[in-house]
Amino acid sequence: MTEKTVFTQKLGKIYGIYTGVFMAFVIALGIAEQMGLQAKYIGWTFMGVTIAVYAAIGIMSRTAKISEYYVAGRQVPAFFNGMATGSDWMSAASFIGMAGTIYAFGYDGLAYVMGWTGGYVLLAVFLAPYLRKFGQYTIPDFLGARYGGNTARTLGIIAAIIASFTYLIAQVTGVGIITSRFLGIPFNVGVFVGLGGILVCSMLGGMRAVTWTQVAQYIILIIAYLVPVTVMSYKTTGVPIPQLMYGQVLQKIDVKEKELITSPAEQAVRDLWKKRAEDFDAKIKALPASLDEEKKALDAKLAALLTDAPAKDKEAIQKSIKDLPKTPEEAKEKWTDAKKAAAGNAKTPKPYLQPFARMDMLNMLALTFCLMVGTAGLPHILMRFYTVPSVKAARSSVAWSLFFIFLLYFTAPAYAAFAMNEVLTNIIGQSIATLPPWVASWTKVGLVSIKDMNGDGILQLAELTIKPDAIVLATPEIAGLPYVIAGLVAAGGLAAALSTADGLLLTISNALSHDLYYKMVNPKASILRRLTISRTLLVISAAVAAYVGTYKLAIIVELVAWAFSLAAASFFPALVMGIWSKRANKTGAVAGMIVGLGITLFYMIGSRFYGLDWFGIKTVSSGIFGIPIGFITIWIVSRLTAEPSHEMQEFVENVRYPKGALKAEEAHE
Repeated sequence: MTEKTVFTQKLGKIYGIYTGVFMAFVIALGIAEQMGLQAKYIGWTFMGVTIAVYAAIGIMSRTAKISEYYVAGRQVPAFFNGMATGSDWMSAASFIGMAGTIYAFGYDGLAYVMGWTGGYVLLAVFLAPYLRKFGQYTIPDFLGARYGGNTARTLGIIAAIIASFTYLIAQVTGVGIITSRFLGIPFNVGVFVGLGGILVCSMLGGMRAVTWTQVAQYIILIIAYLVPVTVMSYKTTGVPIPQLMYGQVLQKIDVKEKELITSPAEQAVRDLWKKRAEDFDAKIKALPASLDEEKKALDAKLAALLTDAPAKDKEAIQKSIKDLPKTPEEAKEKWTDAKKAAAGNAKTPKPYLQPFARMDMLNMLALTFCLMVGTAGLPHILMRFYTVPSVKAARSSVAWSLFFIFLLYFTAPAYAAFAMNEVLTNIIGQSIATLPPWVASWTKVGLVSIKDMNGDGILQLAELTIKPDAIVLATPEIAGLPYVIAGLVAAGGLAAALSTADGLLLTISNALSHDLYYKMVNPKASILRRLTISRTLLVISAAVAAYVGTYKLAIIVELVAWAFSLAAASFFPALVMGIWSKRANKTGAVAGMIVGLGITLFYMIGSRFYGLDWFGIKTVSSGIFGIPIGFITIWIVSRLTAEPSHEMQEFVENVRYPKGALKAEEAHE
């Protein structure tokens, strides 16, 4: 056997033992729960043990070698790199957000599944093997080598930081949700607790540590994702194969929805929401006088309470006074949001299975396209294909990545369907006073809210709000499964968020330390200095992301969709043209990246905050404008300016051959 085969078998044995030990650990906690172990201790145990394992792997994988820190020594077998890439890829958006998005959007939520899986086809065909053949460390490295000079490299650094930081905020948000719910700490504290878990995985060993940690994290996250939905499938249909059986559940959902739509109680609640929306509209139009009246009314209510009135009544009014907007401008913003929410609840629910009910065809196709191209343009994913030994391994790695991602993505629609069925069957129509404890727990986190609009004490569908980010994490509790499964899911979600955050932090710190500092500022910097700067920047980037994450700017999936549009418009045209067009030159690439990223940012900000609307395209699909314009700009400008050198054109042509490695790569390594 070759040394490579022995190494692969050794890794297989190590991770096989790890998987068995983890499953035994989960079973032991399940037994302990049956014997009386409290839920909070189960949550703490899952969080503490898994983070300790990741920390141990990170410490054992520490390195002071440049090639190991940046590209794991280029010795990661394709199978394990596929698993690490799957973990790196399946972020909090995939684990926490995807099934929740399908739950909220129904059929239209499949745009995320199609876009994120289809992107790997683009990656395998157009980019991964050829980037590996170039043999650089980072994507800005490739841009600098292919187009020459530092201008393209600088733009690559800027784009990598913008896209990666946006994506990182989403992971930090996921970490905050999980830690705050399952450790019982405030969200703002939870994001910084999670920060520690992120840093121990990546700071000491760079890509080497991140790679082996991500393999361990994938094993946990995929077990955590499959177990609850498999149990629900068996519980509901008698067959533990949710991917095949959720069609039966969809039929039940369709029948239940029709009953609810025609229910007099539901219609009465929707009418009350409509009235509330009209009231908010009237108050907005009457500003600033309406704000003054609101203050006076609350003060009068508080003054009218007797000294021996229940404390909770006083506290409720005092909280209302505290939460009241301080200025007419703040009141307009807050009441407008409340009006939109009330108007949304007043609408008759559209069937879960109806195509294009919540997203029109144009936006669904645009979103799918942006997610596909963004997948093939994300720097932290593209970096993973620098870690394998050869071009052939890069191709195999993409195939394994797609398989490991498929296991979760094929299950997400089933997860959403079983969650919807549990809510409609076991929660709607129940007494609000006797709802299970999970409702209060998730209400504290801010992801579940209940409003008894008609005061009958019975929960109607229009009185329940479950945000998409809560579905995967809350479903085990909603379904009445043992709490150990809820803890397992939380551990899986944490693994997904941490694994992607590690890759993103490396991308940001490497862009600044390697591409900016070493390549452009101080090429003579020692290895120790380069690694010290990289680790320092990694800590700073994590702290800034955690701080920004405390503001909860958007739901996780929306944040990730922004990052994909930014990465797609910034990198994909320049990378594809750099590999497949010998005529593409520095001027064209620079112009294309500036125009593509600029147009995307312009529309993203304009449509999100200032009402900009081009052809009805939503903010999450902003890249639909920047991507084609980037390609066109590179093509036109490259043909209007001087062509690349003959040597570079031969180099580009050589890259496209399927076999062999470049001499330039060997020299680089």
